[in-house]
Amino acid sequence: MDDENRVTRRSFVKTVAIGAAAAFVAGKSNPFESLAASQTLGRELPKRPLGQTGHEVTIFSLGGQATLEKTGTRDESVAIINRAIDLGVNYIDTAAAYGQGISETYIGEVLKTRRKEVFLASKTNDRTYDGSMRLLERSLKNLQTDHLDTWQLHNVRTQEDLDRIFADNGAIKAMEKARDEKMVRFLGITGHRDPFVLLKGIEQYPFDSILMALNAADKHNASFIDNLLPAAVEKKMAIIGMKIPARGRIFREGGITSMEQAMLYVLTLPVNTVIVGISTMKELEEDVQLAKDFEPYSEEEMKRIEELTKPYYADASWFKLKW
Repeated sequence: MDDENRVTRRSFVKTVAIGAAAAFVAGKSNPFESLAASQTLGRELPKRPLGQTGHEVTIFSLGGQATLEKTGTRDESVAIINRAIDLGVNYIDTAAAYGQGISETYIGEVLKTRRKEVFLASKTNDRTYDGSMRLLERSLKNLQTDHLDTWQLHNVRTQEDLDRIFADNGAIKAMEKARDEKMVRFLGITGHRDPFVLLKGIEQYPFDSILMALNAADKHNASFIDNLLPAAVEKKMAIIGMKIPARGRIFREGGITSMEQAMLYVLTLPVNTVIVGISTMKELEEDVQLAKDFEPYSEEEMKRIEELTKPYYADASWFKLKW
């Protein structure tokens, strides 16, 4: 998931995209081009359909890392979560592994009174039935809720992961049981290492959602944009982007220098929302404003931003398989 103790948050100068965002995925036009016309300063956060879930998700969503997964940050974390919801954010993503339950616990402190205001996603990093069911029970307790909206397989990296997940005693059986018993509503898969493994996963099973690594350095190596995103779009999955600032490594003198460039690049792609881990209240306010002001980049601007990252793409995508 994203992540993000950013290296820098420079002041941004708004870039006006000229014309509609053109085709970036599989030769198809961007399905969210029309959003720009109605988005103006001070309006509510724009929303997009979250796949086929029936939920209208804000294009900026809150990730459960950064401050939210650290010990000793309860007050700051609770304040960030409450403020995000107050600002209109209606999707929160976390995982059993984040801070070994700390992230879920902080989020639960807020959701015990505000559960109906957000679409809630968490994850299992266990590949077995028994282990995943234990993690789900702990997640529900920590989050102070009786159900997750989406339960996801966390960071699927290899063919071996898929083999274990789909084995007779694998995690997919736990996910299906949890859905049948209404402990979860939708099932998802996540990852940031290898787009080809995730592609096999969504071809093997009809997941409702996918959380994938997407940033402006992506196209230079093992591209999720080229090799995974088109299939997710075709399957009409809920598509969530992560690793947008790459823990701050996307920012570089002579390269990308603002969160505006980093986030708007990904929002111009056919995603439903992006999740970002927040370190400070100021970061949250800045990111929400960027989402409110969002206008899709032109095809030329997208290519220009990609080229900016070329000299340091390996550092900005350190989490990826190297080809």
